[in-house]
Amino acid sequence: MVGHALACRVGWRQVSLWCARLNSLASGFWTTITHFDRARLAPVMALRNALGVALPLAIGVAVGNPAGGAMAATGALDVAFSDGTDPYLHRGRRMLSAAFFVALAVFAGRLCGRNHPLALLLEAACAFAAGLLVAAGPTPGDIGGITLVTLIVFSASPATSFGKALTSGLLALAGGVLQTIFSLALWPVHRYQPESRALATLYAELGRSAAAGVPATEPPAATEAILAARAALGSLDSARSVEAERYLALFSQAERIRLALLALRRLHVRLAREPGTGDVTDILDQARELASGVLLSISGALAAGVKGDPHDACLRELRACGERLRASHGAGAAPQLTAMRADARWQLDALTGQLASAVELAAHTSQSGTREFERGEAAQPWSLRLAGVFAVLRANLTLDSAAFRHALRLAACVVIAETIARSIGWHRAYWGPMTVAIVLKPDFTTTFSRGVLRLAGTFTGLALATALFHAISPTATTLALFIVIFVFLMRWAGPANYGVLVTALTALVVLLFASTGVAPAELMPARALFTVVGGTIALAAYRVWPTWERTQVPEALARLLDAYRAYFQAVRDAYLHPGIERDAAFAARLNRARQSGRLARTTLEASVARLRLEPGAAASRLTTLQAILANSHRFIHAAMALEAGLFRSQPVPARPQFATFANNVDSTLYFLAAYLRGVAVEPGDLPDLREDHRALAQSGASHVERYELVNVETD
Repeated sequence: MVGHALACRVGWRQVSLWCARLNSLASGFWTTITHFDRARLAPVMALRNALGVALPLAIGVAVGNPAGGAMAATGALDVAFSDGTDPYLHRGRRMLSAAFFVALAVFAGRLCGRNHPLALLLEAACAFAAGLLVAAGPTPGDIGGITLVTLIVFSASPATSFGKALTSGLLALAGGVLQTIFSLALWPVHRYQPESRALATLYAELGRSAAAGVPATEPPAATEAILAARAALGSLDSARSVEAERYLALFSQAERIRLALLALRRLHVRLAREPGTGDVTDILDQARELASGVLLSISGALAAGVKGDPHDACLRELRACGERLRASHGAGAAPQLTAMRADARWQLDALTGQLASAVELAAHTSQSGTREFERGEAAQPWSLRLAGVFAVLRANLTLDSAAFRHALRLAACVVIAETIARSIGWHRAYWGPMTVAIVLKPDFTTTFSRGVLRLAGTFTGLALATALFHAISPTATTLALFIVIFVFLMRWAGPANYGVLVTALTALVVLLFASTGVAPAELMPARALFTVVGGTIALAAYRVWPTWERTQVPEALARLLDAYRAYFQAVRDAYLHPGIERDAAFAARLNRARQSGRLARTTLEASVARLRLEPGAAASRLTTLQAILANSHRFIHAAMALEAGLFRSQPVPARPQFATFANNVDSTLYFLAAYLRGVAVEPGDLPDLREDHRALAQSGASHVERYELVNVETD
């Protein structure tokens, strides 16, 4: 009886845990479905996209060719999904690329649509390419997806001749180019507005982190803002204008300020542990508050596009803080404490100079205080960039690649949905393969949430369109007005929630077809039925051949370790070979390593976030991953502090013990990454880093600043 009662108790405990886990998953999934990101509302972009669609429709009605106007409006609508708020040069290239591929898809679809086997083969090839392009980045993946959707739609509406197919493609191209012109219209007026906005966000993040401080278990401050600013300023690397140089220099100063703030924060923590250092920590607190005020002021000036406060008083106070640190030498203090005081003074002096330069640059005054920015990521020739994309795609041509599996799955599902649609023989049956192309994504969470939201949004949009046509009998002018309204709604609130986007898009498509003479009653039943069919096929594909996020996390973590290893190798080499840190080639190498590390960390964090919403994700594994992330943050904080030390301490010959320790850190990271990739690693394969550090700390002269710095940061 006791055993039976114990078994029942254990069983009920397991059931309770399972129910709690199920509730947690349901709650997380529901949060994903209902999440409305107000930060992604874009009314200005929505307005210009709506105008870009409205103008072709108006021209078509005016010249008595509403079908041609709707074709051009379709091109404008497709290209609108490639619009954004990033720099004009990047945006223009992306939108023109989308316009070209959309026009090509319209032409090829209308030309080959009558030949069913050829159309099916073309759709399968395009689906595979679109799926594989996700490995090359979000922009190629998005353009591949919209091209595939366009091809599917227009394959179901074949032209009667080559000339009509070509005309349709040219009209779609004209609509896409018109949409691009609307997006770039303010380029001559606000040429550097996106760059200025990105830098304003970066300096605001630095200001907040300076005031609050960032614990070592959290990522270094302003990582997302730095990535966004680097992307925004990428097109300026080849520019030769004074303004471009100023923005690039502001970014360079922001990176140096970030490094100095991080080092000061770490020194504050270490000094606070020592007795009799209250005067020093008080000075550092005051300095961080002053720096925060200056950084936030720079952010405000950049955001407003006006000349900011020169902050002469704040800069004088910061210099005074440095002098007080210089006077607070602590006679008779331990060598380690003396070294930390000197380090704090050096960092504060450097921070003051960096802030003064940033204030001058942001104030639009002169370039006399600007330091020349070494472009570590100079723009590559087109041929090399294209070769790089091809190299990425070639590397992903393996079943071990999530992108390759997604490409195969997408191609197979599109073929299945297209075959079902054509075998049934319903008019407008292309909604099935189109839904597959839109819903099916490389990861489960996005696919499932999009599937649910697409079904809900489709039926809501159809109900909305039905009510609209039932309440009024819209004329051509009224239809065009409603189309503009729904385009605005889709592009304004759609980025904030996918369900809103689908609802507006569904009603919009019904209205677009109605503008060409297609009655809504012919369209709605097919859309409703084949949206369900396409969504079911997409979800069934994941059930048969899933790509679970839990299988992707080990590789994402391994890549993080690889990136951190490359960064640490660069810093190690600078200590082993004093002086190379001032070499341009080394600066470029270090900059590439920084960028790779940031991207790898954000990729892993996104992967862990998706894993949290995935069914079957063990809570213990999530806890372990969070602990690994926290410790990786501690590691990269220390490595960044070592990098900062390269420029604030006098070069000295490297100790043999440092070479041993650093090489063993390198091999440890290598073995950990190899283990995550399935290589057998035994505990004995890993070096004893604690013993290596003990030997390092006991070597060298304790009064040498660089030796003391290395001893502290390598602990």
